[in-house]
Amino acid sequence: MASVQAQARRRPVIAILTAKDRHRSMRGRFSNFSDIIRVGKKLGATVYVTTAEDIRSSHNNIVGLYYSKQAGMWMTKSFPAPHVIYNRIPFRKYEAKPEIQQMILNFLQDRKVRLFNPFFFNKWTLYEWLSRAKSTKSSLPKTEKLTSPSILETYLEQHAAVYLKPIHGKAGKGIMQGQRIKQDGGPKYRLIHSTGKKRHVHHFWTIPEMWLHLKQKIGAKEYIIQQAIDLTKSHGHPFDLRILVQKNHTNTWQLTGIGARVAGKRSITTHVPRGGSIRSASKVLKAVFGPTRAQEIKENAGTLAIVIAEQIEKSSGYELGEMSMDVGVDSSGKLWFFEANSKPMKFDEPRIRRKSLKTLIQYCIYLSSQSTDKYTESP
Repeated sequence: MASVQAQARRRPVIAILTAKDRHRSMRGRFSNFSDIIRVGKKLGATVYVTTAEDIRSSHNNIVGLYYSKQAGMWMTKSFPAPHVIYNRIPFRKYEAKPEIQQMILNFLQDRKVRLFNPFFFNKWTLYEWLSRAKSTKSSLPKTEKLTSPSILETYLEQHAAVYLKPIHGKAGKGIMQGQRIKQDGGPKYRLIHSTGKKRHVHHFWTIPEMWLHLKQKIGAKEYIIQQAIDLTKSHGHPFDLRILVQKNHTNTWQLTGIGARVAGKRSITTHVPRGGSIRSASKVLKAVFGPTRAQEIKENAGTLAIVIAEQIEKSSGYELGEMSMDVGVDSSGKLWFFEANSKPMKFDEPRIRRKSLKTLIQYCIYLSSQSTDKYTESP
């Protein structure tokens, strides 16, 4: 049996998995990676950044990056094989490559390593999973795949506004809003979309005309069409809740934090890259609903997010460790699920950020204790 001193030297090894671009440079948010490495070290784990190419080329000594505080720069060195792989591959196209898919599947079957959040989510698949469960079905806006002009026409007959979303999109990119216009003698429909923070508006007299424009714009990309929810507003601007849920050290889903994202002027989404702004969820909700109702809505949102996370994980059949969600609030206080992201963006709220980093490492340490090759001697 190993001595107490030897056991104390053992530590879990966590690899942050990212991608290389065509110039062979690693991609990803390195400020995020350095925070994870720092908190990992504080909690007794070895954390490094590597790529699929590097992790496939060696089973024991893997080329990885770490941030040297003394040198003030990222440095390369050889690391032991990981017990846990944290998937932060930033591109869908890269993750969809057959060799990367096969590598991920191999790790999912490897008892010596635990890989979680193996793939990006698909908006349509999420809707299908959640619409089958009684616990989540009532929180979904009406949604269908956008496959024909008749579906577009039906939705715009039933709803004054709809959202058109790319099934494989992220950060609000590619989202458009279709509207039925209430005016006589003019165009009957309007389509709004953004390029960065710039707004574009197109008018149409007929659905076929609108459909032709849409098909020219989206090409072969798959889209869903979704009922637009009349969101509650903060100072005249719609807002929704951005929620982070994570698995903790006991492998249990927990609420890490809730923030508010307020749409920018004339923006059709609340995404920050599209002009949205970050606000305190408590303050925004209190201003609209008062303190008592605001607290109730916030608690309900946290509960709903955990129920959704559990359902998504169950339906996916994979191990998931974290996800962020966009949840809307209508004027009655009803909550609506819009989207979930398996690779959450960094939360800028300091309290949520600190808690998320600690919870992530604690979950990884839990996973490392479940691998057959549990720990590595620290140098």
